Amino acid sequence: MRITEEQRRELDAVRAEKAETRRAVVPALEEILYEPLPVLDHGFIRVVDYMGDDAAIVQAARVSYGRGTKKSRDDAGLINYLLRNWHTSPFEMCEIKLHVKLPIFVARQWIRHRTANVNEYSTRYSLAIDAAQRTAPGDWRTQATGNRQGSGDKLPAEVGARLTQSETELLRATREAYEARIAAGVAREQARKDLPLSTYTEAYWKIDLQNLLHFLHLRMDDHAQEEIRAYAATIGHEIVAKWVPHVWEAFLDYRVKAVHLSGIEAEVMAALAEGQPERAREIAAARGLLAQTADGRLTRNRERAELEQKLRTLGLRAPWLAD
Repeated sequence: MRITEEQRRELDAVRAEKAETRRAVVPALEEILYEPLPVLDHGFIRVVDYMGDDAAIVQAARVSYGRGTKKSRDDAGLINYLLRNWHTSPFEMCEIKLHVKLPIFVARQWIRHRTANVNEYSTRYSLAIDAAQRTAPGDWRTQATGNRQGSGDKLPAEVGARLTQSETELLRATREAYEARIAAGVAREQARKDLPLSTYTEAYWKIDLQNLLHFLHLRMDDHAQEEIRAYAATIGHEIVAKWVPHVWEAFLDYRVKAVHLSGIEAEVMAALAEGQPERAREIAAARGLLAQTADGRLTRNRERAELEQKLRTLGLRAPWLAD
């Protein structure tokens, strides 16, 4: 993401402004305030404003106005407890406002998180942004075989090169058609109708920390689309980690890296821990996880696949899998 010298001067001028405040300030976040953090080829995320910090969460949980009465490790311990036990309301005390530039196809996924305040760039009022997300020859992905909405492996480089070339020609043609319509006096709201989903848009997005963590939990996951995952990773590692470091550490521990078990999964693992693999198999079969085809092969079952992955994470092996 590139910005002009004029934009850089304006940015530096805004960041140089000093104002006294009595509200909570996070020095690490102040350092990147208004600074565009690049994502993809033309996108960015920048922090516009924020409210609260780790201490605000602790304060809300304790319903106390006292500051500095507890040690930092005590605050971290309480935050750990809140996240570990799914207490959510204290995290709603913190809010953040981001300015994001992203492709429309990513924005379509993003807007599904209906727990934020959003104001998007209008192509009825303004000219469409002259930028589109482009895919490098080595970045074209196949359709996943086991997931109707996911990606698989990368396509061969020679195939990707042809696809990138055709993409370049398509983007040029659609932009030229759009600009020709504008020049002919066509209304902006109609001239835009054939622009591709890769066209960039911008939006202001304000959300509380509890709902932001939910967004990150879903969109940082390996199953999320790669492009929106890039935005989520930037928000998490470069913004939230600076803003509320205790929360971020607890979030990684108790959400991202945690292994959560259903009742069935807990029963299967208990049987395995007791050295009873056949009992574990019986439990899985009784719950419909081991259905077979006519030729004796296990049918596709997403719940069983998730259980097998959790077993591998814990160094265990599903007893129904062949040696």
